[in-house]
Amino acid sequence: MANQARIEEHIKLLSQFTATPGAGVTRLTYSKEDLGARKYIIEKMTEYGLIVSEDGLGNIFGKLEGTHADSPSIIVGSHFDSVPNGGAYDGAAGVVVGLEVAALFQEKGYKPAYPLEIIALVEEEGSRFGGGLMGSRGMMGLLTNEEFKSLADKDGILAEEAMLSIGLDPSIEKVRDPKTIKAFLELHIEQGPILEEKNIPIGIVEAIVGLTQLEVTIQGKAGHAGTTPMEQRTDALVAAAQIIAAFPQLALEEGNGTVITTGQLHVFPNGSNVIPNKVIFSVDIRSAKEEHVHRAVQKVGQLIASNMGAGIVTSIEHLLYIAPKEMDETIQSTFKEVSDKLDIPYCTLNSGAGHDAMVFSDYTACGMVFIPSKDGLSHCPEEWSNASHLAAGANILFQTALQLTEGNKQ
Repeated sequence: MANQARIEEHIKLLSQFTATPGAGVTRLTYSKEDLGARKYIIEKMTEYGLIVSEDGLGNIFGKLEGTHADSPSIIVGSHFDSVPNGGAYDGAAGVVVGLEVAALFQEKGYKPAYPLEIIALVEEEGSRFGGGLMGSRGMMGLLTNEEFKSLADKDGILAEEAMLSIGLDPSIEKVRDPKTIKAFLELHIEQGPILEEKNIPIGIVEAIVGLTQLEVTIQGKAGHAGTTPMEQRTDALVAAAQIIAAFPQLALEEGNGTVITTGQLHVFPNGSNVIPNKVIFSVDIRSAKEEHVHRAVQKVGQLIASNMGAGIVTSIEHLLYIAPKEMDETIQSTFKEVSDKLDIPYCTLNSGAGHDAMVFSDYTACGMVFIPSKDGLSHCPEEWSNASHLAAGANILFQTALQLTEGNKQ
């Protein structure tokens, strides 16, 4: 059975690699905090008998070779980056459960027929370089070398420069042949209230909602805050505010669980006594059905275009689009059978958040397990999940990985 104390220790130690001690976990990709967490993960992978490697994106792989030569791997894991001032469990919980699966294989002396790989992915959140799911998208060839070379953070630091600064090599191959992956298993915190409200420790994910991310630029004209009459202003921030304020009603009218969020807003020149001449903001659109995502994107585009004129110029850049994805039915069935065998209560649900599994699902069989989030909170310092639920999830993923790898005791 999974070692709950060991899982708690991993979560605690990984949470210390943060740029904001006492104010949540801030672990941006290719930062010194990334490097600290990276070294810890690699140390534990090695301790659990895995052969460790990194690709040209900085994704970390710990591999337990199988007895079948050149066979595809069963991959277990998640991401280890965070949002600014986030929690200790988003992503990290899935990496820790992957480590626990490896530890159980080692302790029980199981040798897999198909290789087992534990993975720790970079930049799932998109907090530093935008777009999100960079580690998995890059692995699957959805991010070209040219696109990667042009990625920069808000300070203009290129992703390649940031990689080199912490000793990573961006020249290593980034793309992985999908034929080398037999399945991908991911545990994640729910980031919502359903499991806690139902008092159920495990959620088996049937589908992940579709999402698109836009970057909107509103261009106006700067002016002095005291000397420019109100009727003569071309205020980019006022125009942006009017657009953003209309999003909730637009989402409600679309219905079917559609949500629209602006989480990033950059105002230029950002002076208290200067009329803003430019605003750049994010738009995150999600829905369980593809037609609602497309329709919401169209309506958002129409809304933004309708605010042009009188000196205001608008533009939209599409950063990311991923269609709703269904999880593999066979893996879902295995999760349920294992949960029944272990007497662990579960229910099925959809994920309202995007995950790396939605990228991999186009290339291999994928399964996701959720555990409850206290008060439904995530992406904040208060994010917390019970270690006993993590252990239950680890037991389910271990037993499932054991079946998929056809592991046998030596």
